[in-house]
Amino acid sequence: MSGIYIHIPFCKQACHYCDFHFSTSMKKKNEMVSALAKEIALRKNEFENDEVETIYFGGGTPSILAIEDLRFLIDEVFKNFNVVENPEITIEANPDDLSNERIFELSNNQVNRLSIGIQSFFEDDLKLMNRAHNADEAKKCLELAIQYFDNISIDLIYGMPNMSNEKWLQNIETALSFNIPHISSYALTVEPRTALKKLIETGKINEPKDEVAQEHFQILVDKLFESGFIHYELSNFGKENYFSKNNSAYWLGKKYIGIGPSAHSFDGISRSWNIPNNSLYLKAIAENKLPSETEILSKNDRYNEYVMTGLRTIWGISLDKIENEFGTDFLEYLLKQSEKFIADELLYFDEKILKATQKGKFLCDGIASDLFLLNLEK
Repeated sequence: MSGIYIHIPFCKQACHYCDFHFSTSMKKKNEMVSALAKEIALRKNEFENDEVETIYFGGGTPSILAIEDLRFLIDEVFKNFNVVENPEITIEANPDDLSNERIFELSNNQVNRLSIGIQSFFEDDLKLMNRAHNADEAKKCLELAIQYFDNISIDLIYGMPNMSNEKWLQNIETALSFNIPHISSYALTVEPRTALKKLIETGKINEPKDEVAQEHFQILVDKLFESGFIHYELSNFGKENYFSKNNSAYWLGKKYIGIGPSAHSFDGISRSWNIPNNSLYLKAIAENKLPSETEILSKNDRYNEYVMTGLRTIWGISLDKIENEFGTDFLEYLLKQSEKFIADELLYFDEKILKATQKGKFLCDGIASDLFLLNLEK
């Protein structure tokens, strides 16, 4: 099983924290949609023996596309790939795009999962982030969405400057009041070359504090556990049968094709990525060329990726898989490196699976980097 990711590189405006590839100019929207369809066709032989079980529209802001554009791209995937009978088809959407009419249209056009970028239900937070929607739109779109969609995920951001624990808990409780089955939640991070970075450097906004983010994370974990959510990946919480199939495929090392500028692909052995430039992407596709670079992953690379993704999920790191796929030397290295974290109660063994403890979850990316290796491969 495999997945198709389609990157829609347009947004109404730039969020202060975002470093993803997008343009706020829609002038080349039609040309881009045609190019995305063409890339889908150019890559139709990459999944000859695999069925596509997920189609995911990310960005950018896919919800600014017309229904006809979305339908056209979905049809192109079906035309060029072997798609399972009932694929998970997700569209990322912003609340200001989700009118009642728009949600109804989406629900009648094969899309069966919404991922809504709420981020916060508070006006001051949304203004600080420079989001295109307001607090009322955040709530209103969910009131409408639950009438047409069963499978809904929302994004929330924690660790905001000046956000109290009480305010963060209110955000979570507001989300839970809509009875949605999936929540993705991320700490506010300060990326280079973003407006947020400049605002902090000029003293207009306080820098987010790690200890605040850690407190918010624990509040989130505890509250969602109480509410019947499964914490299946570091930043993702889902009710039973509502895990994101698309994202789970990434973490489980399944193959996927990324369509569009800046999109990444993985075939089990190599990773490739398209150029993050709309004009150069359009030029290459017009010439029937794939504007991508490819990196063949070494055994070390594949081990490191498996350790990183495994530790972030409920599936953990399988000792049998390490030994069978990478060898005894890799297994011995992993066991030795993990000893101190087990002693500190940050990692533990669930039979032959290495997992992060509750205390270790927030720190698992840092822990994983200590389990990485650089020169074991002979």
